[in-house]
Amino acid sequence: MKAKVTIYHNPRCSKSRETLALLREHGVQPEVIDYLKTPPDAATLKRLVRQLGIKARDLLRTKEAEYMAAGLDRPGVTDEQAIAAMAEYPILIERPIVVVKDRAALGRPPEAVLRLL
Repeated sequence: MKAKVTIYHNPRCSKSRETLALLREHGVQPEVIDYLKTPPDAATLKRLVRQLGIKARDLLRTKEAEYMAAGLDRPGVTDEQAIAAMAEYPILIERPIVVVKDRAALGRPPEAVLRLL
């Protein structure tokens, strides 16, 4: 049995669309979560950050207006504050994120997710 694959996807993002197409080209039919319509909660975001092996700040999209509005450009913003901001403003979450079992990869570039398969 193949492992379940999940993609946190934004259909308006070219990298997200490319990553989804790449998965399908490799015979993977992932569970697709449009994270802007169904945002992950703080606990899910903490798990994703852990699975990605990064700091929560590294998952923030710094060019979004909400980034500055939430004061995330200040030095000393904690992982908890970054996660709370992403839970409140899911547009701040870098995308796409692909999860297989207990591992995750960011599809930047899209080929980066292939190591999970």
